[in-house]
Amino acid sequence: MIVFPNAKINIGLNVIEKREDGFHNIESVFYPVTDLFDVLEVVENEELEFASSGIVIPGDITFNLCVKAYQLIKADYDIPFVKIHLHKNIPIGAGLGGGSSDAAFMLKVLNDLFKLNLSVDQLVAYARKLGSDCTFFIENKSVYAFNKGDEFENVALDLSDYELKIEYPNIHIGTTEAYSGVIPQRLEQNLKDLIQEPVINWKNSIKNDFENSVFLTHTKIEKCKLQMYIDGAIFASMTGSGSTVFGIFEKK
Repeated sequence: MIVFPNAKINIGLNVIEKREDGFHNIESVFYPVTDLFDVLEVVENEELEFASSGIVIPGDITFNLCVKAYQLIKADYDIPFVKIHLHKNIPIGAGLGGGSSDAAFMLKVLNDLFKLNLSVDQLVAYARKLGSDCTFFIENKSVYAFNKGDEFENVALDLSDYELKIEYPNIHIGTTEAYSGVIPQRLEQNLKDLIQEPVINWKNSIKNDFENSVFLTHTKIEKCKLQMYIDGAIFASMTGSGSTVFGIFEKK
């Protein structure tokens, strides 16, 4: 079975407060980008195998989220071993959610391939064990994300009438680095309300809290955003904690 785990962007990202467990409460709008995707193939096999192509995936394969997703399901259901092949197109550590998408799609593939009949809520529960962003890709539709970024409310957002440009400046931003320059604060107006304004108004009201600190040390990323506006974007932003920048343009 072959599926195509897609990327996502953050439209706005506000760091609200630091939690007692060391994580942060945030608010953001997650939007799926279906034109940018990895390719995931899963077939039955005599043993568990994982292979990849495309962008090189660093680290031990036992820590790969696709493998972890398989192990989670295998612990509860008597499913066969599988061979996993992941062709990686989505840049790693770029704020596009590629690894999380791969893991969520792996859960959905196993559910379909072996007819486990898991509900959306059950799949979400498994995804939550793999990472905050993973849960988004189970239903894979635009949402307002809050708390740790793993609780959602649906938002009516459709950017299909616009052109979306994504640029990855080949810079990896670690989570610790990104949070080091952020001062948590609660905004007067909720992002869920701001996102309902016309896209042309977003430039003056929607922001990514990580930009201030990231731009100080990585001017190349800031230049990418500025170039989006020079090229005619009506809204541009860094996504997640970086380093990818996206721009929303009127269709020519």
